[in-house]
Amino acid sequence: MEEMISKFPAQLLEALEIGKNASIRPHSSSINKVYAAGLGGSGIGATFVSEFVQGSCPVPYNVGKGYHIPWYVDENTLAIASSYSGNTEETLNAFEQMLRTGAKVVVISSGGKLIEMAKENDLDYILLPDNWSSPRACLGYSLVQQLYILRKLDLIEDSLIEEVKKSANNLQKWQADIKVKSQRVASFLLGKIPVIYTTDRMEAVAIRFRQQINENAKQLCWHHVVPEMNHNELVGWRSDYKDLAVVYLRNEDDYARNQTRIDINKTIISNHTDSVVELYSKGDSLIERALYFVHLVDYISVSLADLKGVDPVEIKVIDYLKSELAKS
Repeated sequence: MEEMISKFPAQLLEALEIGKNASIRPHSSSINKVYAAGLGGSGIGATFVSEFVQGSCPVPYNVGKGYHIPWYVDENTLAIASSYSGNTEETLNAFEQMLRTGAKVVVISSGGKLIEMAKENDLDYILLPDNWSSPRACLGYSLVQQLYILRKLDLIEDSLIEEVKKSANNLQKWQADIKVKSQRVASFLLGKIPVIYTTDRMEAVAIRFRQQINENAKQLCWHHVVPEMNHNELVGWRSDYKDLAVVYLRNEDDYARNQTRIDINKTIISNHTDSVVELYSKGDSLIERALYFVHLVDYISVSLADLKGVDPVEIKVIDYLKSELAKS
């Protein structure tokens, strides 16, 4: 897993070449909304893209992580089905529903049933490399392809693609420092339950962090966002919680009122746990800052796994779940 994480900057650059060469045909109807279906490591890419394009895409971009698609998906929708394996049960079910809507359906996958069905239905698809053992280590592939699909359909500008390229180059330069920092944070989290807080525009990063702690370090944690958590979860910090370790993911350009909220939150929460740490991003844009955090939290999760003596690749409980589902 550490080897795969170390290749994240290179994966982003490879993904840019794949996206650049992808063929996405225009749709017969005008597109007024986007719906992306995907779960786990394949779905988190869509979550990131939905945040990245909020300030520039002229149509709404929504993400679904279940068996069914919304009623509003129609002939004026760009519908993206993303599954690294191409065999994700929920995504296949959603994909079959997409086919009946007349939407512009595009598939992102390394193979499996999803690519087979895309070919059978003469749909546009982007084929990913199939030599990665863990879909959660393929975030760069799915994220970049979704941006390219939007670009090729004139829904976003080239600038977002350029920001990904700049991010990849920066991460290559910063990787050694990121690894050192990740080891310090992993030691801070050892023996604790992580509680991850950030602002609403960076929730994808917090979700990624939580999921990587779950899968790589084999432990539970949770996340919430400011300002929403100020209206509910903050009240829960009433007693001492010595087993909790709070991690704030912050950006120098966070909205001023949210910065103030976080500072006040820290004061309140520090009365109930001694374990509070702040991590600041690096980069000049939302994409650059988010991808910096992705690389950092991925390394934190695998460093924590190493400290705990667990295998970050192993997901036997998910394999068991799938085998039981296959019986029904």
